[in-house]
Amino acid sequence: MSQRARYIVGVDLGGTNIVVGAMPEDGSREIAFRSQPTHAAQGADLVVERMIQMIEDVITVVIAETGATRADFLGVGVGAPGPLDRALGMVITAPNLGWKMFPLRERIQSATGLQTTLDNDANCATLGEWFTGAARGAKNVIGVTIGTGIGGGIIIDGKLFHGSSDVAGEIGHMTIDSTGRRCGCGNYGCLEAYASGTAIAERAREALASEVDGVLFRMCGGDLTKITAQMVYKAATDADPVAVDVVRETARFLGAGIGALLNVLNPDVVVLAGGVVNAGEALFGPLKAEVRRRAFAPAVDACRIVPGELGGSAGVVGAIAGFKAQTGITSA
Repeated sequence: MSQRARYIVGVDLGGTNIVVGAMPEDGSREIAFRSQPTHAAQGADLVVERMIQMIEDVITVVIAETGATRADFLGVGVGAPGPLDRALGMVITAPNLGWKMFPLRERIQSATGLQTTLDNDANCATLGEWFTGAARGAKNVIGVTIGTGIGGGIIIDGKLFHGSSDVAGEIGHMTIDSTGRRCGCGNYGCLEAYASGTAIAERAREALASEVDGVLFRMCGGDLTKITAQMVYKAATDADPVAVDVVRETARFLGAGIGALLNVLNPDVVVLAGGVVNAGEALFGPLKAEVRRRAFAPAVDACRIVPGELGGSAGVVGAIAGFKAQTGITSA
């Protein structure tokens, strides 16, 4: 007689959106994934209430679709901005949410009655790509998530590496120019200050300051404040010279950082996730060339540099995989 399927709910908490969904413990399919705006300005209590309601909605849908019962749910994995204290289940500080020392794990566990785990959102995105996405089957993985900022995750020997105080994987705050641009973290020359979506848009605005024509200029209607990284990627695919230069320069910055990581960690796969994947070969071609220039040949030969496959579901999938790792659950 076949064993009943068991399910895990995953939550990806971001400054803009909350994404929640469920999977069977073997990760074979995504069920009932849905997204809602975070509305962080409403305060932590209302955000958590929305998360809990979304979790309950997902459980209801899974039960209706599969015939499962609540007893078939193993628990909830949550990915949240950090830094975090995983042992306490605490969000130490999340500037985009306005949270400090918030006991997120306990709030969700108490409300749902389900065992809950907590991990960094970028760690979860990396773990998701390893579990069912572009890095599945790999042993050593580096994930780079590029959005408003740059996050990352490191998997060594098939296990997420957290470091001594849950800070490992802050790839966006590698220094690539010690006297360079000021980063939001207060340091100078961080990779995030050059290659995040925010920085890409800002560098494009600077380059267009003296321009009055071109694809990118027309896309923003001449209002440079409206430029986004997505616009830059699109304009680059349409051969806009300013956008092409910005994307190529971004590739050099990322290549410098990733090349250093290859020399230090010697991964099988580097996965880039976020809107950056929309830049396609215009970014990945020069990025890989820069990595080849900077990293040792054996490290380059052993590594695939690939775009993420999971898109907006990576954080939820990774939160589910993180729940399994933290609780020691193995698929039946």
